[in-house]
Amino acid sequence: MPAMSERIACQGCDLLVDVGELQAPAQAHCPRCGHFLTRALNDGHMRALLYGISAAIFLTVANTFPFLTLEAQGLASSMTLPRTALELYVYGMPFLSALVGIFIILLPAVLVFLLIAVCLPLVRQRSAPWLKDCAHLFYLTQNWAMVEVFIIGVVVSLVKLANMADVTLGLSFWAYVGFSLCFTAGLSCLDRFQTWQAIERLQQ
Repeated sequence: MPAMSERIACQGCDLLVDVGELQAPAQAHCPRCGHFLTRALNDGHMRALLYGISAAIFLTVANTFPFLTLEAQGLASSMTLPRTALELYVYGMPFLSALVGIFIILLPAVLVFLLIAVCLPLVRQRSAPWLKDCAHLFYLTQNWAMVEVFIIGVVVSLVKLANMADVTLGLSFWAYVGFSLCFTAGLSCLDRFQTWQAIERLQQ
């Protein structure tokens, strides 16, 4: 009988499938409904770690430098990401300020930290006391990251603001775009089932 660590439940039809030990770059699909189950990548955890470190650097830059500058009728105003949340609070919108601070700044920073904390022991092939807890928290919260939604919202807003004022994109904007790309790429390299199998092997 195959070990439970080699079985995965199909999210499409709930069939329990034995995928065994996949060799990169193999993929596994449900034999009943064809739903994607898992895939093995060459150096997937190493790539996820490198993307995570790059994302951390980009996010640090994004929270340090001006995000954009608006100029109209001779008056100019620069805005940073942390100041965006602060200004919303000052203008009497504490709930919106908290949402911006949590989903645009705080949660992405936590997720990048967790991504690195999970991948580093897997790359080094040495278990760590925090590994399982960080993996649980990472997969529990990763769907709450609103990075792509924020970028799309900013682009839509810039189109509307272009008719009202001169808009100059700052270094922080491009750094946040870089963070978004690296973070998304890191997530794509970190297959959940393969990661849990690697964690189980380290903790045996």
